[in-house]
Amino acid sequence: MAQPIVAFTVVEVAKPNIGENWPTRVRADVTINLNVRDHIKDEWEEFRRNPAPKLAKCLTNAYYSAYGLRKHDVCFLITVRPTKPYGTKFDRRRPFIEQVGLVYVRGCEIQGMLDDKGRVIEDEFEVGPEPRPNLRGESRTFRVFLDPNQYQQDMTNTIQNGAEDVYETFNIIMRRKPKENNFKEKTALYAVLETIRNLMNTDCVVPDWLHDIILGYGDPSSAHYSKMPNQIATLDFNDTFLSIEHLKASFPGHNVKVTVEDPALQIPPFRSGKGKKRKDADVEDEDTEEAKTLIVEPHVIPNRGPYPYNQPKRNTIQFTHTQIEAIRAGMQPGLTMVVGPPGTGKTDVAVQIISNIYHNFPEQRTLIVTHSNQALNQLFEKIMALDIDERHLLRLGHGEEELETEKDFSSIKGYGRVNYVLARRIELLEEVKRLQKSLGVPGDASYTCETAGYFFLYQVMSRWEEYISKVKNKGSALPDVTEVSTFFPFHEYFANAPQPIFKGRSYEEDMEIAEGCFRHIKKIFTQLEEFRASELLRSGLDRSKYLLVKEAKIIAMTCTHAALKRHDLVKLGFKFQVPLQTLNLLLPIAEEDIVPKQKYDNILMEEAAQILEIETFIPLLLQNPQDGFSRLKRWIMIGDHHQLPPVIKNMAFQKYSNMEQSLFTRFVRVGVPTVDLDAQGRARASLCNLYNWRYKNLGNLPHVQLLPEFSTANAGLLYDFQLINVEDFQGVGESEPNPYFYQNLGEAEYVVALFMYMCLLGYPADRISILTTYNGQKHLIRDIINRRCGNNPLIGRPNKVTTVDRFQGQQNDYILLSLVRTRAVGHLSVSQMDVRRLVVAMSRARLGLYIFARVSLFQNCFELTPAFSQLTARPLHLHIIPTEPFPTTRKVFQTLINGERPSHEVQIIKNMPQMANFVYNMYMHLIQTTHHYHQVEWERNLTLLQLPPAMVEEGEEVQNQETELETEEEAMTVQADIIPSPTDTSCSQETPAFQTDTTSNQTETTPSETGPSSNPEAISALSETTTTVTGAVPAPAEANMPQDATSASAETK
Repeated sequence: MAQPIVAFTVVEVAKPNIGENWPTRVRADVTINLNVRDHIKDEWEEFRRNPAPKLAKCLTNAYYSAYGLRKHDVCFLITVRPTKPYGTKFDRRRPFIEQVGLVYVRGCEIQGMLDDKGRVIEDEFEVGPEPRPNLRGESRTFRVFLDPNQYQQDMTNTIQNGAEDVYETFNIIMRRKPKENNFKEKTALYAVLETIRNLMNTDCVVPDWLHDIILGYGDPSSAHYSKMPNQIATLDFNDTFLSIEHLKASFPGHNVKVTVEDPALQIPPFRSGKGKKRKDADVEDEDTEEAKTLIVEPHVIPNRGPYPYNQPKRNTIQFTHTQIEAIRAGMQPGLTMVVGPPGTGKTDVAVQIISNIYHNFPEQRTLIVTHSNQALNQLFEKIMALDIDERHLLRLGHGEEELETEKDFSSIKGYGRVNYVLARRIELLEEVKRLQKSLGVPGDASYTCETAGYFFLYQVMSRWEEYISKVKNKGSALPDVTEVSTFFPFHEYFANAPQPIFKGRSYEEDMEIAEGCFRHIKKIFTQLEEFRASELLRSGLDRSKYLLVKEAKIIAMTCTHAALKRHDLVKLGFKFQVPLQTLNLLLPIAEEDIVPKQKYDNILMEEAAQILEIETFIPLLLQNPQDGFSRLKRWIMIGDHHQLPPVIKNMAFQKYSNMEQSLFTRFVRVGVPTVDLDAQGRARASLCNLYNWRYKNLGNLPHVQLLPEFSTANAGLLYDFQLINVEDFQGVGESEPNPYFYQNLGEAEYVVALFMYMCLLGYPADRISILTTYNGQKHLIRDIINRRCGNNPLIGRPNKVTTVDRFQGQQNDYILLSLVRTRAVGHLSVSQMDVRRLVVAMSRARLGLYIFARVSLFQNCFELTPAFSQLTARPLHLHIIPTEPFPTTRKVFQTLINGERPSHEVQIIKNMPQMANFVYNMYMHLIQTTHHYHQVEWERNLTLLQLPPAMVEEGEEVQNQETELETEEEAMTVQADIIPSPTDTSCSQETPAFQTDTTSNQTETTPSETGPSSNPEAISALSETTTTVTGAVPAPAEANMPQDATSASAETK
């Protein structure tokens, strides 16, 4: 990724600091010409014109390219003077520099792109109605920072020794790929180390109730909510419970007393509290009758307005009693540790805790920290489904682009929430204009937020107070129900709401409706008052800071982003600097709004067991102490220490410094009380048995036994999970074309063949994922998929082809797993960490798990015995039912429990070549059957139309010619590119270089949902003749498959 430099100019050399002999800052302008293809231009331009309808809804008309140069990206300035003629082939045996003519290399850091006036665009543009600058032509200039020390040395050498000026010779600028440009702020390790250095010179304060636990001494349970002095007596569980029966089942062993006796009034939401208040934590006896009594009070949420969207969003999950205990603990002050095995609803518990804190303590702020962007996005998507005002949500970092929503919750470069505020402000002012028109008030009350505020104060409030004085209950006189509707002043404004607004059944009901209507109006002006600062703050940077420190109540980021931006966040939290030219305009606003404090009261950490101890500690210090004390009230950590720990690549740090132990794991080891979720709802009960031995009392939710998808067998496969033994292929098992780049061609071909077989039966490709334990095998499988079925609409691509480590936290219906190794077990069971990798691998599948491995190697490993004893109890050869299309009605219990044989014939596949040949014959027969089906349908349609004989004969001739041609082309395509014939050795050939680059950089494959299941008659015909096809499968022969198991592997690397 390089471009020729058109012009290079040093524009600033700042004076040195006192005591130094090098400049404090050196900046230069680099001009390049981007008269290139669009995808290449995307790699360099910082922003492009916006073609996306999602972003078109925003008030800006441009967007930042995900691959363009950004601030702080590192590039290289290069001087090249070729000495060889054009077209000379590069010789790897000779030195690199003398062949390419490389003379100088200097590093630089991007500050930004310049506009037509020579200003850095990022610093000068204003987010709002003004569009971003539309640069003309193809010439682009970047402002870059140079290394001051290197610049001083180069200039000294030029002046004293008469050397040439390096900075007048640059002719190429080079950048790395965006995902590899991991210098400075983009490197998590660098950010963590820099933060550690800064914290060593900072007065760090953690809450007193956490101090001893973090240091590792004292009572491990001292921070549990039951021992906190400020325990809250009564909590509003909001929509946590679905019914009073659900509430009673959630507190086993408690005596639940409801304050109302009428069953019709015992509906959620509920408030609950202990029957006896705690006075002395050391004396209180938890086993007393009073301590076991729970007082429950139903309450009604006030009416929010007559429109359907005014109705609060409600939780629909029936939490178990352990999940309720986790939610209850998370709402109380103190440290809450939740251990969540796979599929136990960790994310749902976290979201409900956040929602309940938001409603119980609206003045408090909550910080959400996760290890990965994917987990953070999953949290956000579920938070949006609950009753939380979206204006209080803020997502920091660059992972927001993957959120599956049209709304933008980020603050990247001033976008996201700033755009939402500006767009929402216009919508609300339009509502004010409509209200003003309905009331017949002259003027322009909807001009600004300030004029709208005056309109509400003098026009809306006066009418409402007059209305209340007319309809309120006067002494002993019975109120008239009709007066509530008759005197209501906003009938015309609510004319677009569902009618009738007032039911006329009772005075209390109609008054609640009227008050709900007024709450709807009042909320409009309350939001406009909050958005008023966006009219006065013109800079997009100031607007985004204001939203961060003032508006957001729930702020989410990854632990890496917290380390990257800790200095900025702490500085921003202390004082929000308002420009002097804006200060006079802000005088009418309260002082706390001018200089807000970015503080937070609660921290929730998801994937806590995957976060480094120091990365866990950093979010605690994103705010400076207040009067020497930390205001942190709650710390909720949710994770699973039985799955993979943080990744430490340095073996010395990993083994001798124990850095791979997360703070979550350390807390568990020292005995901090935990809430262990004990019911999973992800996988079949039989699949859960493969990993539940690692947990305490891990069971299954009722729907795992009741829902049809869990009780129905996997079509075309006899078992729902199976360990398939793969022997050496042509005398070769695992191979290592490069150090630690392990591959196994036999397993890779077997896995892809099973994937193709499932797709041919009708399985959607996006419901199948392929996992492996090594990167080398991952790249090999991707190469084979691209060669076998990459462009075939009947097969498609799997949802993902990746490693087990990268797939942690994700799931899919069907998992095909390749364990690769045949000589040594490798990193699957050498240590406790590797047993955790096994737990991750076994827990990713919901309905089907098929493992390809050398059974004789893995079954003798002691650490793997609990799982492999169950796997080896079943046959070690793949059992398929090729005549059973997807979906099937066969129950899995008929085979597993009752021992009944399926109605279709079962075929045993003994090795990989047999499976490959079977899939090839099955595919070719399906093509022929489909062609015959379409030909019969065409002839039947002609018969129904009753065309003249001549036209029929002519049409048949044309149709036959076309179908014969299509059949020939399809067969040639299949034999040449998609499905190798039994005598095809193409899969042993080296992959072209361009194809290797594509697959090696591929992170996710897009599935094709098209399958043969759309042709039931073709499937039926296939079922009738499968016996003939299977009988025609030739015996495995060495000539039928690749000759060199490592050739494709080496080329892939």
